[in-house]
Amino acid sequence: MPTAPAASAATAGPSVGRFGLGTAAVGRPGYLTLGRDLDLPAERTVEALRTRTHTLLDAAYAAGVRYFDTARSYGRAEEFLGEWLASRPGNVADVTIGSKWGYTYTADWRTSGVPVHEVKEHSTAVFDRQVEETRTLLGRRPDVYLVHSVTPDSPALTDPALHTRLAGLAAEGVRVGLSTSGPAQAATVRAALEVEADGRPLFAAVQSTWNVLEPSAGPALAEAHAAGLLVVVKEGMANGRLADRNATGPDTAALRALAAATGASCDAVALAAAAARPWADVVLSGAATTAQLASNLTAAGLGLTSAQLAGLAPMAEPAEAYWRTRAALPWA
Repeated sequence: MPTAPAASAATAGPSVGRFGLGTAAVGRPGYLTLGRDLDLPAERTVEALRTRTHTLLDAAYAAGVRYFDTARSYGRAEEFLGEWLASRPGNVADVTIGSKWGYTYTADWRTSGVPVHEVKEHSTAVFDRQVEETRTLLGRRPDVYLVHSVTPDSPALTDPALHTRLAGLAAEGVRVGLSTSGPAQAATVRAALEVEADGRPLFAAVQSTWNVLEPSAGPALAEAHAAGLLVVVKEGMANGRLADRNATGPDTAALRALAAATGASCDAVALAAAAARPWADVVLSGAATTAQLASNLTAAGLGLTSAQLAGLAPMAEPAEAYWRTRAALPWA
């Protein structure tokens, strides 16, 4: 996996291969990204989102993207991705598939009147069920398999029986890891680095939220990268808060100014800022349209200087405030 250039100097921009495509926004009709009413078909049928997902996967692959991210809780995203892989066998050999377990999708393909869209449980029973579901739906084992949304109190950090199962999966050649969420991401990552199975580090990958509004996990992710973990950045656009149409307030003035100075879109600047971190191996796009994907991937040609990156630093919010705002976003 290529390593990003140091953020202390101007660069020619990261390669497209440093970016991945996530499927959270198109695998189910409801999600907490701003502007979904503008991005998805009016009738969000299974067939409509299957077609949209396959179109995005085709566009991403054609552009050079080779990392694709999904999860058991993303509605039918694993199914859609598995169908795409099966219909394009020539694409299988050179792609990396990451998926996640630990949440069960409970919305039953609805967007409204749903008290809970997904239920988290990091138990051995859920792992046993979901890992087999993932294999079946993808038509192959994932290359990267993460415990979904781990926080410091998760049994994924302490349960020996679960660690034994994860170690067994790792022995099959799967890169086992975890994703993180919440204001204590850094503590979660550091706790994960201490987890061992059979006297060896258990986790070999981590996927965390990092963006210019919520950079608090950065130092811990640098430690994870130095320890040899694959580091994947999610929510680089803060669930749409950093898209051009939403980056309108005083809190995003620095982003808009840099976008104007570079001739880039706000989303490209936001993703380029994430990719400029020397510890970020993959930065995910959560695009729901091919136009969004194309705009996101222009980040690959955007080399930000250290001064430009420093100019974005004041945008950072206290982690607790950021996650409160995220929790208040509507599922739509």
